[in-house]
Amino acid sequence: MPAKNVEVNRASLGHRVGYALRHPRRVPRYLKRSARDTWLRLRWPDHVGYYRVVMRSDTRADPDAAVGSLSRERWLALGAMQFDYLHGHGLRPGHRMLEIGCGNLRAGWRFIEYLDPGHYHGIDISPDILIAAQDTLERQGLQDRLPTLTPVRDLTLRFLPTAHFDVIHAHSVFSHSPLSVIEECLAHVGRVLALDGWFDFTFDRTEGAEHQVLREDFYYRTETLVALAAKHGLAARFMDDWEELPHGQSKIRVTHATSGAAHGTSGTAER
Repeated sequence: MPAKNVEVNRASLGHRVGYALRHPRRVPRYLKRSARDTWLRLRWPDHVGYYRVVMRSDTRADPDAAVGSLSRERWLALGAMQFDYLHGHGLRPGHRMLEIGCGNLRAGWRFIEYLDPGHYHGIDISPDILIAAQDTLERQGLQDRLPTLTPVRDLTLRFLPTAHFDVIHAHSVFSHSPLSVIEECLAHVGRVLALDGWFDFTFDRTEGAEHQVLREDFYYRTETLVALAAKHGLAARFMDDWEELPHGQSKIRVTHATSGAAHGTSGTAER
């Protein structure tokens, strides 16, 4: 199932009016969210600070919904899909893994269970969702796997060791990030990525005009992100086989440009 509606500009007035007419019951929820987000942006103009407060509010209501899962069944299914994809692309127990935006361990608990003890490190800008992640660890009985969970202020990754992580993973992080935050990550991720390692991230793809909705959902062209990775000495590939899975985002794999690593046969430089 490929990512849907890649030509649609969800920020356009026509799309918003049409959506409201098709889904009138969702309008009150949208207006409530819009009012809340406008108020939060006025108090926290910095995007990361603003989104941290959004996550605090959403986590208090429902940690699963805060990471984009409207039911426990969907939470489990999306986590399994992420794990199965990376496992199928070469993730092994001895790999050291960094998960950016680990949330409440929707996929993370599976990685923790599979990897050797101490080989998983999850980071998130939201301390609240990391507390929910601790609940997941307890619920799954994974305390003896010795994962590391760290709250962060930004994505400079400056506290992490050089060339340490074989696999870096960010699911549904860049879909909520302005380009400046994505570039910050790409400018620094190469330092912590092992020479033959890879970094997978998902994003909301558009083949039309790049746009955002409520400063929470950002839509980018593939070539924009490929070029941004190249600017920082990284090679980026669009992962075609990810498009076949039941989700709404696309995936790019990043490696060191000098490593020649492909890490999977599926992918194209542009889309």
